[in-house]
Amino acid sequence: MKIQIITLFPEMFEGVLGNSMLWKASDRGIAEYSFINLRDFGLGPRKQVDDTPYGGGDGMLLKPEPLVAAIELAKQNDPTARVYLPTPRGKMYQQSDAKEIAADGNGIIVICPRYEGYDERVAKWVDEQFCIGNYVLTGGELPAMILIDSVVRLLPGVLGGESSTEIESFQEDDQNIEFPQYTRPEEFHGMKVPEVLLSGHHAEIEKWRNINSKKAN
Repeated sequence: MKIQIITLFPEMFEGVLGNSMLWKASDRGIAEYSFINLRDFGLGPRKQVDDTPYGGGDGMLLKPEPLVAAIELAKQNDPTARVYLPTPRGKMYQQSDAKEIAADGNGIIVICPRYEGYDERVAKWVDEQFCIGNYVLTGGELPAMILIDSVVRLLPGVLGGESSTEIESFQEDDQNIEFPQYTRPEEFHGMKVPEVLLSGHHAEIEKWRNINSKKAN
């Protein structure tokens, strides 16, 4: 899967994409990451990418010209790629969205907004707008990392085990939270692993897991 990231701060991704499963996906040729620096499309001698909003208000907005130029370059690189924009105006991002993107097979282009947002006309070049939560961040880089991580881990060959992603929290957007899990030692600071998990009785273990799965608030 080709993953192109449009950002003013590509260096923010180095630690995330260069470690753990995201690095493994790249090393195995399952995912390919590349960056398009929005500043390269800035206007004038100062490479301006933002301006004040019409109607007044604090802060600056990303201008449409640099953003659209960056998107169009990304589409030239991968014409079938879909464009995603993290924004509070988008639909709430869920596990089903990650599964759909991973299964789609096409590349993805992720835009990282900055400042107070972006010129709304940019949305014409976007396939899907997502919100990752009801809180405010300083830019779109962290939401982009979340989207990329949630998708790449679902690509075949990344996690390894065939059922690694089948039994997880939020698997079907039903807000189920995965059951508690334990490993060695059997006793730690006076706290013991539930006896049923040591029994080897698979039916009872499955029953215990079902009972101890929770619903998210």
